[in-house]
Amino acid sequence: MSIFVDFHILQTVPPSCVNRDDTGSPKTAVYGGTTRARVSSQAWKRAVRLMFRELFAAEDCGIRTKRVIELVADEILKNDASETDAAGKAQKVLETVGVKISAKKGQDSAADALFFMSPAQAKALAKLAAEGNINKKACQTALKEKPSADIALFGRMLASAPELNQDAAAQVAHAISTHTVHNEYDYFTAVDDCSSEDNAGAGHLGTVEFNSSTLYRYATVNASELQKEMSGEAAEVIGKFAKAFICSMPTGKQNTFANRTFPDFVYVTVRSDQPVNLCGAFEKPVFAENGGYAEQSVKKLLDYSKMIYANYAAEPDTALLLSEELPLPQLLSELEKAVQSALGGELK
Repeated sequence: MSIFVDFHILQTVPPSCVNRDDTGSPKTAVYGGTTRARVSSQAWKRAVRLMFRELFAAEDCGIRTKRVIELVADEILKNDASETDAAGKAQKVLETVGVKISAKKGQDSAADALFFMSPAQAKALAKLAAEGNINKKACQTALKEKPSADIALFGRMLASAPELNQDAAAQVAHAISTHTVHNEYDYFTAVDDCSSEDNAGAGHLGTVEFNSSTLYRYATVNASELQKEMSGEAAEVIGKFAKAFICSMPTGKQNTFANRTFPDFVYVTVRSDQPVNLCGAFEKPVFAENGGYAEQSVKKLLDYSKMIYANYAAEPDTALLLSEELPLPQLLSELEKAVQSALGGELK
């Protein structure tokens, strides 16, 4: 039996461009036959990972970079400041494990693709390099053990060495608006501060595309899989993931729109059957009543969840609704206790 933690969030953002496509337009998707605002899962996972730096100690956060040689070399130098070929040893141990390294003209050697590594894994590789114990099996073991919380949650892929891949314990859906949206344009001008007083023209003209929406956000964490990777720390990690997922916001065009908001509605469930995405509540788009979408979106989500529980999936083992009676700090505490209990332990 696996334990799953589902997060259902409704969040209203004002005029904004949270996540852009390759043309600079806010991302959208067609759902239920109408155009919806969309924020990609990648954008929100990045926001969550950035917030992890506030919630976890530095050594508990992974680093995703092409500059992995520097990470390992720095650890070698921490142990032996007199080492004269730290970069060379770091490169050798990484190539042994299957990371492809190349160097562009005028640049230092780097991995061909982004690689996700925890500080503990960098230290383990550095130790092997310093000892001269550079064999493939030992190096691969070093890169599989002690993943950071974000690696365990979001996974790792390396095409050149698939044996180093890490399955993700978390899945994050693209956020979509509960209603139809129509993108709008902000026409703006910028004035040249040094232009003469008799010059009425602008120094720059431009447009920014934006929309506003009430978003349905969903994520699920396989607590059982996370427990295997985090050596009994799954409940605490899920509690911190919950805070980051609830409170984070991607940074697209934030200086232009200052669109940082908190959710209108947070519904967290602990299940022992399967994850349940409730986006079907909004296949038929919500229409604004009394001038807004949030209230009707909450009602549709709760009504739809009751239908799902009556006809398909069982009621959640634990259900938590953020409210005045259960504010965020208490919700996070209750969630950690529920996850620990479901996994078969008692939270101290």
